[in-house]
Amino acid sequence: MTKAAIAGAATNEATIRKIADEVFTALNGGGRHVLPFSTRYPVFSLNDAYRVTALANDMRVAQRYKPLGRKIGFTNRRMWDEYGVRAPNWGYVYDRTMQDLAVPLPLAPYTEPKIEPEIMFGFVAAPSPGMDDAALLTCIAWVAHGFEVVQSIFPDWKFSAADTVVANAMHAALLVGPRHDIGSHAGEWLDTLASFDIELYCDGQLMDRGHASNVLDGPLSAVRHLVELLSRDPDNLPLAAGEIVASGTLTRALPVKAGETWTTKLNGIGLAAISLRFC
Repeated sequence: MTKAAIAGAATNEATIRKIADEVFTALNGGGRHVLPFSTRYPVFSLNDAYRVTALANDMRVAQRYKPLGRKIGFTNRRMWDEYGVRAPNWGYVYDRTMQDLAVPLPLAPYTEPKIEPEIMFGFVAAPSPGMDDAALLTCIAWVAHGFEVVQSIFPDWKFSAADTVVANAMHAALLVGPRHDIGSHAGEWLDTLASFDIELYCDGQLMDRGHASNVLDGPLSAVRHLVELLSRDPDNLPLAAGEIVASGTLTRALPVKAGETWTTKLNGIGLAAISLRFC
């Protein structure tokens, strides 16, 4: 088959369901690897992958998972060369994958876990395509700093862009720190969300530094990108009031192990440092 024919092809419904079944089992299996689907199905595309996302979400809802929002992945352009990905993606966040940042997190359920410090938003109104950052902020009730733990069901973090989407954008767990109301301080948040710095530490050792601009020029810009992506998606619903959105990692994603304690330090924004211990 020629490259042009592959680009125009679509994976059939039976294969989509087979992939959804396999990825659902792998993501709920703890420590289980699968071969990248892109190596097994040559015509498997990003559009196909989001069809799997919708089907896998239906499967989780049938198992009494409650969708709480979305996570945006690969917003940090510094990581694109490392993983061979050239654009952000997104996945669902559920009541079983999200918790407040308070107690140690067991790593046993996750496959090749890594940590990502992020900014999270809580939506009070549904955003619309074409909104600028200021308009988008009017839809947001609160902002928080927290960690996402990501995982790879594909050995050694080797995959295609479509594979990352199928794996629910590599989402494993979302740990949300204290929530800060936007309220009457929207102008201040608009400025600081685009300009702050962050340092990431493991057991007191500096591991990486980041800046707001690493996340597609700022966390609000990443959310705008998600809104646009969803507006073109025929299989998944757009963002709604009440959803939580994690905007992507501000530093590189770094491997974690049980017994480690990871902390952050932020400069130039009204968000406190956070800490997470793994067990």
